Amino acid sequence: MFIPMITGTTQLLGVIGHPIHHSLSPVMHNAAIAHLQADYVYLPLPVKPDDLEPAIAGFAAIGLQGFNVTIPHKQAVMPLLSDVSELAQAVGAVNTVIKTEQGWMGTNTDVEGFVAPLRSHLATSPQQSAVILGNGGSARAVVAGCAQLGFAQVQVVGRNPEKLQAFLASWQHSPLSVNLSVHPWEQLPRLLPQASLLVNTTPIGMHPHGEDSPLSETDLTALPPGAIAYDLIYIPSPTRFLQLAERQGAIAINGLEMLVQQGAAALRLWLRQEVPVEVMRSALVDYLSQRN
Repeated sequence: MFIPMITGTTQLLGVIGHPIHHSLSPVMHNAAIAHLQADYVYLPLPVKPDDLEPAIAGFAAIGLQGFNVTIPHKQAVMPLLSDVSELAQAVGAVNTVIKTEQGWMGTNTDVEGFVAPLRSHLATSPQQSAVILGNGGSARAVVAGCAQLGFAQVQVVGRNPEKLQAFLASWQHSPLSVNLSVHPWEQLPRLLPQASLLVNTTPIGMHPHGEDSPLSETDLTALPPGAIAYDLIYIPSPTRFLQLAERQGAIAINGLEMLVQQGAAALRLWLRQEVPVEVMRSALVDYLSQRN
């Protein structure tokens, strides 16, 4: 394996967040960079909320070529950028920033990451109804992805009526064409029988609470056989939610592939070339297997 040498010509990439020590992005990005023998290095960059504006100015000063953005900065970074893509504006969040001659340009590759593993499953049978569990920031990328895929209905389910209505209102002037509705959690039994895609965007079932699931086995009996159950959580793998859905005949997709594909999309933008997706995926799988 090529071992990259960091020299005076090495270009800097990174990910900002607070906290950032848990990020898996350096694992997969540096594996791809090494495979390509590119003169780059990808660093975790801890940035507190109060330090965001001076940090962005500092990145420009030291010639950072681009960076990913994670919690809690995905919305706060937007007014600090010179340009924000139409997709990122529609989602209301930036997760990837690229250095340009005009300044920082922000976009959102979470949508591409979400959509990528679905394309092979949707190629032969047009899907009609998507049900999304949760109405937080992750749900926004999922709604945008469903709009790109052409779902006839996108139904978001949550527990807080005020937050659900605010979520719905935020899409009223979106450039994306999406038939979106919101529903209280109690309406799930009515929605699930028509769902061809069921997505969990909540943190329920995430390590160390891997025994939990947002829906019970009884709930999931209403899911049609052959529907797709997609959990944005990737630790544990599979989640309890996906295990229960598979018992009902669902096709299961976990969040690791979304993580890999959104990272690959960002790296393509920075390096302006194709990137080794399989290398990125393998690096994450190996790393996670060593931790467990």
